[in-house]
Amino acid sequence: MGRRTLYFTGEREAAIRERADPAPAADEVRVETVASAISPGTELLLYRGEAPTEMPADETLPALNGDLTYPLAYGYAAVGRVTECGASVDERWHGRTVFGFNPHETAFTADPSDLVVVPEGLAPERATLLPSVETAVNFAHDGHPRLGERVVVLGAGLIGLCTTAVLSTFPLAELVVADPVPERRAAAERLGADRVVASAPEVAPERDPGGADLVYELSGNPDALDDAVAAVGYDGRIVVGSWYGTKRANVDLGGRFHRDRITVESSQVSTIDPELRGRWTNERRLDAAMAHLRDEGDRLLTDRVPFESAPSAYRRLDEECPPGGLVLTYGE
Repeated sequence: MGRRTLYFTGEREAAIRERADPAPAADEVRVETVASAISPGTELLLYRGEAPTEMPADETLPALNGDLTYPLAYGYAAVGRVTECGASVDERWHGRTVFGFNPHETAFTADPSDLVVVPEGLAPERATLLPSVETAVNFAHDGHPRLGERVVVLGAGLIGLCTTAVLSTFPLAELVVADPVPERRAAAERLGADRVVASAPEVAPERDPGGADLVYELSGNPDALDDAVAAVGYDGRIVVGSWYGTKRANVDLGGRFHRDRITVESSQVSTIDPELRGRWTNERRLDAAMAHLRDEGDRLLTDRVPFESAPSAYRRLDEECPPGGLVLTYGE
């Protein structure tokens, strides 16, 4: 039997297609997938046709070496077991449970140097959230939250919740999460938010009109950039982790932004803060994310869907706003 791969085939269309079973090259291993996580923000942009098609899928990941035109196999959070080793690969890789930045499919090949060995005792489904938690670690590095600061997270989707969980370990004065969906607010509270609100205007309490020190914009909605400017205080920082795709951000920079020395910075997990590159590598950041997953992973998972039902899972994600992560399972 060949492998089966999930493709985005058109706007709001997804299908599973049969392909040739992958045979590893001499320096590769073959992995049978056990579970893979859907990244709702990025993957819904692709599903809805809101991603710039001329853009490379991801130049840092060998498995995503094309562009974003349909039909497109996408995804970067697969966990499976090594079933075959190429001629020049150490046989000790055989049987290992590994994480790979690979699209949603039943099997794939990879160079062992591109895989992360999943520690014993960490469930494969939980390990699929490694990129989401790594993204949250990167946000913490880029935002530099300091002791006693007031921090706001706009958006409590999967990435917002992962970021909330990471920030809750910092000695902050207050961590506030804003999201219009009640289930997401409840999840943020469980993950360590000190206060949850339905909208950005509710972020600042009457007793403290000075504004937040640091705001993370993770909602995926470009209109939320104005909310971030309104929520942050003088000399405050805004870290934009959302990817808006083809949606334009119409930001009001003519008001208090002009006088209040507000900093707006993009953050994307494919690169490390230049100030940290002398000490931090991708491997070190992954290790930090993996350590956090051991403690928080189960609280971030909400739904498990059989791989065969993946097309309907995207329809559901498009129509609803479930909290936490959705994981595709592959028959185990």
